[in-house]
Amino acid sequence: MTTLTVPRLKDSPNWVYLLREFDALYRHGSAGGSPAIRAHRRTVRDRLSAAMARNPDILPRARDVKPVTAHLARALDLGERAAMQGMARALREVRDELTWEYGYERISKALSQKYAYCEILGPQGPVQCENLILGFVLFAPSTTYPQHSHQEIEESYISVAGAWSENNAAVFAPGSLILNRSGDEHRITTGDREPCLLAYAWTGPEERLKNPNMRLTGTRKTKVRS
Repeated sequence: MTTLTVPRLKDSPNWVYLLREFDALYRHGSAGGSPAIRAHRRTVRDRLSAAMARNPDILPRARDVKPVTAHLARALDLGERAAMQGMARALREVRDELTWEYGYERISKALSQKYAYCEILGPQGPVQCENLILGFVLFAPSTTYPQHSHQEIEESYISVAGAWSENNAAVFAPGSLILNRSGDEHRITTGDREPCLLAYAWTGPEERLKNPNMRLTGTRKTKVRS
């Protein structure tokens, strides 16, 4: 009988390089003078460093695409031209191993064409970690991602490609970071000419990260991850 060996992180260079790009973002990027962002950055990089040191299992998930992933090649091209070129190039190397999903029990037809996310590190893997989630969110041009919040979860977005706005407050370009604290209501809109690719990090209690139980504001029995 053949025994299958579960691959470990150190045996998977492309995943290592991608996680190192996340580490560099949260280790060397500016907090802009914000104590809250500084603390969040420290938590992300400390948990990521500890996870990588454990040399976790890599549990491949079934590859899955969504309509919006037709825009991924363009988003990566844009990312490779700007401040986030290292991240865009590292993501390109694993693009055929990603599981893109919605996170909703039900999703509108319009949003299903324009949005999806993929987890890179976290309880769902492929790189296993219980106390941190890292991944990417992809939006088509002219997308509105509905108002929602996260309970007990702190979330940061870092722009990889494309322009976007949160709560109509500002326009964010590649390299920009925004922090959403637990309970913060937020709504995302994207520009009308190019797709938008965001790297994200979630920190919070292990049980909440495993079962985020997210919902759109004013919507019942709906789960969303972003």
